[in-house]
Amino acid sequence: MPADKLKIVVSESREFSPRAANLLRQAGQVVFADLDRQGLLAAVREADVLWVRLRHQIDAEVMTAGPRLKVIVTPTTGLNHIGLQEAEHRGIRVLSLRGETAFLRDIRATAEHTLALMLTLLRRLPAAVTHVHDGGWDRDQFKGHELHEKTVGVIGYGRLGRIVARYLKAFDVRILATDPHVNAAVVEPGIALLTCEALLREADLVTLHVNLCEETYRFFGPAQFATMKRGAWFINTSRGELVDEQSLLEALQSGHLAGAAVDVLAAEHYTGMGEHPLVAYAREHDNLIITPHIGGCTVESMAKTECFLAESLVTLFKRGAFAIA
Repeated sequence: MPADKLKIVVSESREFSPRAANLLRQAGQVVFADLDRQGLLAAVREADVLWVRLRHQIDAEVMTAGPRLKVIVTPTTGLNHIGLQEAEHRGIRVLSLRGETAFLRDIRATAEHTLALMLTLLRRLPAAVTHVHDGGWDRDQFKGHELHEKTVGVIGYGRLGRIVARYLKAFDVRILATDPHVNAAVVEPGIALLTCEALLREADLVTLHVNLCEETYRFFGPAQFATMKRGAWFINTSRGELVDEQSLLEALQSGHLAGAAVDVLAAEHYTGMGEHPLVAYAREHDNLIITPHIGGCTVESMAKTECFLAESLVTLFKRGAFAIA
């Protein structure tokens, strides 16, 4: 397969790993860009491979615009930004981090961000920083809480849930976990495996680490928030679509939740998120912290994942796994 016939479009290439870039060049011509939606639709027309992050929904419109498209590469485990059924229908392969268990053991960014959100929420750091920027120095306004001796419930005891639980042990917290796919025999010592309902009743903080699929879409809703202890905190670094966001908003407005910190929202867009109801609430209340899906966005993790996927892609093409016109 002549390399000059293969065209790879990297649609979000800001600070793309130089090593990964060099690996991709072994497979063919690489276009590095930073594209809006219209730019993406134009660039994909002659692409054999489209490399994306999380800015765009890669839907039927994009796939129709790319008649040569054979591979979509996304350095993520979550795939709700990819029209998977449409890709399968068109014979387009999706290359991602989903299922790459051995490699992902050393990808810790989202787990670290989860702990960062917990501490930021409990210690009211954004409000305190803003207070100082405004010229204030009144520490008594910002009396926070400690993680020490709290009960933390980890919903989803897969790779990330396990790492988060391991990190939490350093804070001497009581750790609960729930996961219908996990047997108590494989849970690490010091962690109690409970039903979801029992966990919600006991936890001071609840952190979500569940894969998004048809069965888990909006599974965390009114009943789950009502079951949580009054005055508990809620953390989500998985996917926004796991949560009924109106119920989260109501739990905050009523005071049932002391606070929440989320790195993800349903229907995320690169621009125009200011009108989202949770963003509007957070603008006026310091007990909701929202970050723009930066859990996995570190120099180290992004470089590792880009190199891993670039190597995987090059290997597939060298094996002749894809026929390029």
